[in-house]
Amino acid sequence: MSPVVAIFTYAAVGAGAFFYLAGTVGLLRFPDTLTRLHALTKADNLGLGLIVVGLLPHVDGVMGMLKLVAIWLLVMLSSADAGQLVARAARRALRRGPPPAP
Repeated sequence: MSPVVAIFTYAAVGAGAFFYLAGTVGLLRFPDTLTRLHALTKADNLGLGLIVVGLLPHVDGVMGMLKLVAIWLLVMLSSADAGQLVARAARRALRRGPPPAP
């Protein structure tokens, strides 16, 4: 492994880990469901993309690369669907109003 590839891998995986950390901080710090959901889905998709890009030079063959990219695409699709479902449920809960006081 050449030093340039190693530096590229460390930089890409480190940036991906940073975006995962930023998404986690957004999940913990933002006030409502929709902003938390936005921070988490966007940061995690970008973080995983950077990690996949960082790992691509270390994979043997085209099939390994296609598998990594396929995993990334499937995670992006599933997180978009899950985010849509959670946002729809949160919007419905907001429309109903707060629960009655005991």
